[in-house]
Amino acid sequence: MRVPREQPDYFSVQISDARRFYMDLNPPKTASLAVMAGGCEHCAADYEIHRVAFPCWGLEFVARGRGELALNGRKVPLVAGTIFSYGPRVAQDIVSDPKEPLVKYFVDFAGTRAPGLLRSCKLPPGSISQVFPPNALQPLFDELIQCGSRLTRNSAGICAKLLECIALRISGSRAPIDGAETLAFSTYQQCRQHIERHFQTLRSLGQITAECHVSPAYLCRLFHRYDSQTPYQFLLRLKMNLAAEKIQQSGIMVRHVAEQAGFADPFHFSRTFKAVLGLSPAAFRALR
Repeated sequence: MRVPREQPDYFSVQISDARRFYMDLNPPKTASLAVMAGGCEHCAADYEIHRVAFPCWGLEFVARGRGELALNGRKVPLVAGTIFSYGPRVAQDIVSDPKEPLVKYFVDFAGTRAPGLLRSCKLPPGSISQVFPPNALQPLFDELIQCGSRLTRNSAGICAKLLECIALRISGSRAPIDGAETLAFSTYQQCRQHIERHFQTLRSLGQITAECHVSPAYLCRLFHRYDSQTPYQFLLRLKMNLAAEKIQQSGIMVRHVAEQAGFADPFHFSRTFKAVLGLSPAAFRALR
């Protein structure tokens, strides 16, 4: 573990292992978005944090383990996939389960855009959410640590962009924490996974809903709530992505690709291909 000569006093010492980086811990007040520090901490069995406030904005993401979190008095369990935010005037208490100690990533940042960035992913300071799958954010946090640890001339700018990517990924991976909505999200997950596994044989929304044992209207509502596309649009994109791979193969005819994708009419297939990917099959093949 690399320990700098001046470590921020708000970092816990109840850590069994850590990867941390430190950048400008006192960025200019006029900065747009500046990452100050970040890392991954393996909490000790006796890990506890009790803060009445925090000097900057922050995000923490639980990769493994269990614990309990209280933000401004609201208590929730911590499990893999939990993501939460904090900032000035946000009291926080974190306790790790001694039997399953937490492994968590964090990033601390400042700047005039910081509050808006948190709001953009629906995590204003003091908010808690869940991401699916639970490891959805880990690759981006690992890249952030790697970049921040290099301390090259571009590290500050790259880290700020990676922070924006983390916010975007949170927006696209949010899941309910608990309550009645959990059942609806579970149904959405199961239907989406069914489409992913069987998209080559699926032909219509009716077939999807029949095999998933839900009504078309309900499935469309689930995708509207948790996704940015309809279930049929998702099916078509999977089909067209596979079709694009096949079109790139030399010698295969477009009408054969259309048949394999479930389109009896090659012209209908070509129109759908262009609508989804922005190019006709012929124009896409010409890119090779």
